[in-house]
Amino acid sequence: MKIICVGRNYANHAKELNNEVPKTPILFLKPETSLLLKKHPFFIPDWTKNVHHEVEIVVKINRLGKHIEERFAHKYYNEISVGIDFTARDIQDELKNAGQPWERAKAFDGAAVVGKFVDKSQFKSLHNLHFKLAKNGEIVQSGNTSDMLFSIDKLIAVASEYFTLKIGDLIYTGTPAGVGPVAKDDRLAGYLEGEKLFDINVK
Repeated sequence: MKIICVGRNYANHAKELNNEVPKTPILFLKPETSLLLKKHPFFIPDWTKNVHHEVEIVVKINRLGKHIEERFAHKYYNEISVGIDFTARDIQDELKNAGQPWERAKAFDGAAVVGKFVDKSQFKSLHNLHFKLAKNGEIVQSGNTSDMLFSIDKLIAVASEYFTLKIGDLIYTGTPAGVGPVAKDDRLAGYLEGEKLFDINVK
């Protein structure tokens, strides 16, 4: 199982970090070991001083696929959720400035939270889904899939050009504006169309 992540898929997020808005999807990977185990807290690593939350829609692949056409991409997933792509922002900035890959800042143990998966058929349109992240009961990020630069189906099509998609693979589809730091004793809850799909503690 692999985790395919998408960077800068919301223009407002790209701008808040002073990044260019991409013309094609920015893809990177997290290993299976970056998944935060169910009912476990997120432990801030001791090698970073600035971990940020990035809430995202997460798609679970349900069949093997390669070179998938966008018009058929909807057949490759039945379930979606929300999750967090935790990012050690200080380490990421160092790596970016040095022209190096981001893995140390993005792919560490516990850096990928995923909530309960729900059947996509319960939603009228995947192009108009509202999701949000609450920190200690306060909404800190709020987004809608209508603001994605690249749709879920487009992301699946592009990712499958480079990586064979396998059953159980996860695609983190990018974060809206509002990313920010987490601290010990924070409580983070993720919502999709008003339904809470995860609730974790930070240690």
